[in-house]
Amino acid sequence: MNWSVRKDKKFQPRIGTFLEGYSNKIEIIELDEESGEFKSDPRFVFDHPYPTTKIMFVPDKECQKPDLLATTGDYLRIWQVFEDRVEMKSLLNNHKNSEFCAPLTSFYWNDSDPKRIGTSSIDTTCTIWDIEEEVVDTQLIAHDKEVYGIAWGRVGFFTSISADG
Repeated sequence: MNWSVRKDKKFQPRIGTFLEGYSNKIEIIELDEESGEFKSDPRFVFDHPYPTTKIMFVPDKECQKPDLLATTGDYLRIWQVFEDRVEMKSLLNNHKNSEFCAPLTSFYWNDSDPKRIGTSSIDTTCTIWDIEEEVVDTQLIAHDKEVYGIAWGRVGFFTSISADG
């Protein structure tokens, strides 16, 4: 679950299912300010392969960028939220030469540079993506064991946590 920070999308959380297997869903719900209740709209419920390990909005309070949503699971997916639908904008995979992928455990959107997302993986790597160009900026073998999380510090710096400490 994650909340939008956009001024034009108040109280708009995204939630994902966690079902064993391939078929999962993401749902965007909105607060109906008149009734004070959260409402679902079927146009904003969409399929997601495998459970999401994280859901996050573009960190764009001033609404300068498209309304984007990122998810991780098997891959990093970037979704664009329109007024009447959600469309997958890109599927980012850093294992293109393999028929298998190492699941992504988490990611974090860079607040200072929203075109950058850092992902962590069970394959011991942290990958920094340029989501506008849809390319890997850098990939580090960051640990000896699975990497469980990543977070940005100041511009150009991130930290990660792993099974190796």
